[in-house]
Amino acid sequence: MATLVITRHGESQANRDNIFTGWSDVPLTVAGVEQAQKAAETIKKQNIEFSDVHTSFLQRAIVTSNLICEQLDQLYIPIHKTWRLNERHYGALRGMNKDVAKQKFGVDQVAKWRRGYADLPPMLDTPDHDRRYDELGVQVPLSESLKMTEERLLPYWLDHIAPRLLDGHNQLIVAHGSTLRALVKYLDDIPDDQINTVEIANGEPIKYEFDKHLHIISKRELTN
Repeated sequence: MATLVITRHGESQANRDNIFTGWSDVPLTVAGVEQAQKAAETIKKQNIEFSDVHTSFLQRAIVTSNLICEQLDQLYIPIHKTWRLNERHYGALRGMNKDVAKQKFGVDQVAKWRRGYADLPPMLDTPDHDRRYDELGVQVPLSESLKMTEERLLPYWLDHIAPRLLDGHNQLIVAHGSTLRALVKYLDDIPDDQINTVEIANGEPIKYEFDKHLHIISKRELTN
């Protein structure tokens, strides 16, 4: 049996300011640091010894990972950073206040972009260039639906996380609302038209336990 814990990063400055963020690299707020520390306290009560931590290329997730591992006294374990765990790219919505977007595009349309599965937000005219992705040869998206996010996430799950769980090694994922929604959709086999009901809150861990065939034995949200 192996255990997987997933948690969204603590509150970021964009979360606080109600702004679409995506691949923009924004820091945690003071409240976000406190959420990360609280998540660590919650996870610590489970007495789980992790073998690996997986996070994105974005500082709000990386810092949350470090804060959690420090409080768990597990800073020594490998931390694997991948662009495949980045937040969904919100395209031309990036940097826009969500209330302003609702006024401009309509409440229903913004809800579809935020919570739907195949709905694609407005695209950028040209892709961003960022050294962290240029060096990997990764083409930064012009925009992403949740479906596209799931498609770029799953190879990492199948190649790097699932095999470790199959070998009995407990894993911790610290990522973002959309990437974790995509992963939960896959793990829980949630239909496309029901994923809009799934929400991943900042700093609230979810614990999965798997059998030796990677079938889910149990799933529960961890609380203090």
